Amino acid sequence: MVISFMANAHLNQPYVSASTTTTQEKGRTCRYAGQAVRALPIRVITVGKKRSEGVRLLVDEYRTKLKPYCSFEDSLVRSNPRNAQDVKAQVEDEEVAMMKLIGSDDWVVVLDERGRDIDSEQMADLLGDAGNSGASRISFCIGGAYGHGREVRKRANVTIRLSSMVLNHQIALVGMDHS
Repeated sequence: MVISFMANAHLNQPYVSASTTTTQEKGRTCRYAGQAVRALPIRVITVGKKRSEGVRLLVDEYRTKLKPYCSFEDSLVRSNPRNAQDVKAQVEDEEVAMMKLIGSDDWVVVLDERGRDIDSEQMADLLGDAGNSGASRISFCIGGAYGHGREVRKRANVTIRLSSMVLNHQIALVGMDHS
């Protein structure tokens, strides 16, 4: 299946699924409602420092809720691993570590403040499209303080945002877990 929305052009447009050519309407149910969709294992890759106990508890709770449906892996990439003073070097180091965790057949969702706004039904469509794409896993990527590097952005199948605000990586992780 060729996914026609892979390019990150028009990032501020609402999510358009691969099998439709029109934007999802508000209040519309998921296109996959009542259908069997292959559930992919989920990996969340977050750039940051050690997680607070509260965030760890919330991630563990989310993992427990997903367990009957799919596996869930939470990967933390250390922010600024070489303590670089240059922001560009910091982003590149984080990008290298993140790219090592992304498999060649992963369906990659980058979370970025410049990404597309999506609602719950569109998120369900996104997950359904990923499940039908032939990918082996869906990887959600949450960048560090200075965002994602160019290669991670290029690798993304879709770029979405949780908010137009820039969120701390721990808040983004918790927000994504409860979407």
